[in-house]
Amino acid sequence: MSAHAPSHEVEHHPGPKQYIAIAVVLTAITAIEVAVYYVPAIRPVLPPLLIALSAVKFSLVVMFYMHLKFDSPLFTWMFVFGLTAAGFTAVGFLALFGFVHMGAL
Repeated sequence: MSAHAPSHEVEHHPGPKQYIAIAVVLTAITAIEVAVYYVPAIRPVLPPLLIALSAVKFSLVVMFYMHLKFDSPLFTWMFVFGLTAAGFTAVGFLALFGFVHMGAL
């Protein structure tokens, strides 16, 4: 076995073209997030929509740029748990401040 033999882990990592494609997708999602903010008809569903778009961006960054797609499933589950906890926390705060703003409390 040669000291310069590539390991099979390197073979599965994306190349520069795939990183650029992912960056384009992330840029497009960011543009959508900015655009939907200025659409008055979307105001009632704006917070959940922005949370969903942010979750998609988070997932793409974690999977490809942090290489979790190619690492142990344990690391993926740790990030999924963190994202889920953050999502529930955000929804809880949105509900809390929404009810306080409406005078329910």
